[in-house]
Order: sequence, then structure tokens, then C-alpha cells
Amino acid sequence: MDERISKVDPKLLELLVCPLTKARLTLDRDTNELISEKARLAYPIRDGVPIMLVSEARKLEG
Repeated sequence: MDERISKVDPKLLELLVCPLTKARLTLDRDTNELISEKARLAYPIRDGVPIMLVSEARKLEG
């Protein structure tokens, strides 16, 4: 496993939802982000902490 990928508690991931749409999130291990398909946003994970701010999220293309 890539050392750059932050460890996030799997139980925490089950509880987190997109702050914009309240939809479930999926973990993208390649980019180390939580993905909200409904909002088309990717929330970063820094040092094992999901940054659940729309202002910090990256817009998904497509």
C-alpha cells in the first residue's frame, strides 16, 4: 500500500455523507479522496482526516 495514502477508520467512512447532498461517499484510494457522485465533488483526506468542506472539495470532470 502506498505510504502517502492516509488511514481513515472504516467505521467513520460509513457514517460520513456529503455535506451538500447528504448522499453516501465512496473512497478513491488512488487520489485519497472521498467522492460524492451526486454532487460531483471529491473531498480530500489529509493526514487521515477527511476534509468535509465544499470549499476544499475538487470538482469532478464529466
